[in-house]
Amino acid sequence: MKKIQKHAARAVAAALVVSLSACAGMSARERNMIGGAAIGGVAGSVLTNGSALGTVGGAAVGGVIGNEIGKNKQRR
Repeated sequence: MKKIQKHAARAVAAALVVSLSACAGMSARERNMIGGAAIGGVAGSVLTNGSALGTVGGAAVGGVIGNEIGKNKQRR
């Protein structure tokens, strides 16, 4: 069992590195939108006890909020 956990941890770490490198060419507004969607998805999942609808809804709301925050930062 420990061998599976070790491989899973490595796979998660590799996915994290790859996903972070994909953000290199994004604007600040796009990064805010992605971050908002991620935070909203986690929050929606927690609040609805893992419901898929709650996760997707939270991600959508979080993405909109992140986009608006990014828009406001660009105006300054």
